[in-house]
Amino acid sequence: MAIILYENLRTVAYTPFYLAIARGDWAREGINVEVRLSPVPTETAEGLLAGRADVSWGGPMRVMMHHDRDPDCPLVCFGQVVACDPFILVGRIPNERFRFQDLIGKRIAIAHEVPTPWMTFQDDLRRAGIDPASLTRAEDASMTENLARLADGDVDVVQVFEPYAAMAIESGAHIWHRFAERGDIGYTSFYTTHRFLDERSDICAGLLKGISHALTALYAQPVEETVAAVATFFPDLAPATLTQAIEGYRESNLWARSTALPPTAVVRLKSALLSGGLIQRDIPYDDFVNNTVEAS
Repeated sequence: MAIILYENLRTVAYTPFYLAIARGDWAREGINVEVRLSPVPTETAEGLLAGRADVSWGGPMRVMMHHDRDPDCPLVCFGQVVACDPFILVGRIPNERFRFQDLIGKRIAIAHEVPTPWMTFQDDLRRAGIDPASLTRAEDASMTENLARLADGDVDVVQVFEPYAAMAIESGAHIWHRFAERGDIGYTSFYTTHRFLDERSDICAGLLKGISHALTALYAQPVEETVAAVATFFPDLAPATLTQAIEGYRESNLWARSTALPPTAVVRLKSALLSGGLIQRDIPYDDFVNNTVEAS
């Protein structure tokens, strides 16, 4: 069995996928997985619709956006890998008792490369009684550029994911808040078309079984073993930086311990997309999630 699996983008948050590849977890399930890096995040969904890939991994956010535009969209999510939000607020000065109110009056650089980080952030602000428009947002820039702006004092706080947070800490910055504290929000799943899932449910189940083994190893083995296994996916990162990034994510329970994608997680994510205006309608869970595929 051979499939083309689209990698959404290269990030430490996706460590379980790289670990499954390195350990041969999918190969042991009899699946020949050709992983291709999507040129842009939008292609992970567009490629499925056009037949350029069989399965993608990425956010249910993207699938909901497509269903919002097209009620007959054939895309469907199955399984969960990154359960929580991988983004982190990093500040120039320490703030060990962070509250969202602390952001008022600060110059904040928001992660803008994809929509989800700001969607979930603004939803947190609203729940804390803060108007997102009241924040002093810096002009959009890449996360690399924002780290430089933080070091230069041009901004006070940046929203980044790993390895940028670890790099900032190495340069003397401080973690203010891990959005993973919000809990399970269904951040990353596999997704495909209804037709592929119906016709090749065995492959989908094998993908979940393989990633389940990788997730178990990720929590059970010393972090150094994980770093050694996935280091080739991050050739430009120093081992110490990668170790700090993976350990921080593991300690915050970023990754799922069960591959089931529960409605409660999806509802929290969907609520953020609705409150932020990224989608316009409440898409029923069963329209874009198939939770019958099991890692058996």
